[in-house]
Amino acid sequence: MSHHSFSPRQYLILALVAVCAPLGDSCLSRGMTAMPSISLAHSGALIAAVFTPWIVAGITLLIAFFACYLTALSWADLTFVLPATAFGNVIVALLAKFWLHEAISLERWAGIVLITLGVAFVAQGPSLTQRPAPAAEEPKMEERAASEVQPR
Repeated sequence: MSHHSFSPRQYLILALVAVCAPLGDSCLSRGMTAMPSISLAHSGALIAAVFTPWIVAGITLLIAFFACYLTALSWADLTFVLPATAFGNVIVALLAKFWLHEAISLERWAGIVLITLGVAFVAQGPSLTQRPAPAAEEPKMEERAASEVQPR
């Protein structure tokens, strides 16, 4: 297993994967705290919430996250890309603490430290698993039929 060398564009995509989801989730949280409590029974309030500025920003950032996530999965294994999203938990906690002014318990900070250590551990491995070459394709149906017909 060899280590993959990333291009600057790939580093940017991984950084966007790590940042867009937590920023998007934080914007959604900020927008929803300004709204009255919403239930699925009153879908009009939910639809109205979708058009508020913080919610629009959150949805836009989550769409950007998803596009970057799909891009990263096209050139790296899920087991490599997913920890980049897990690092988003660290960013969410920092945004929640310093931007949304939420209280974060000692247990949650300990969990964040464990996540960070896990991400660092996984990042040391290969980004793409070496897969065996695919087996030779089966002969085409016409070729098989021609080879099976034998003169009498």
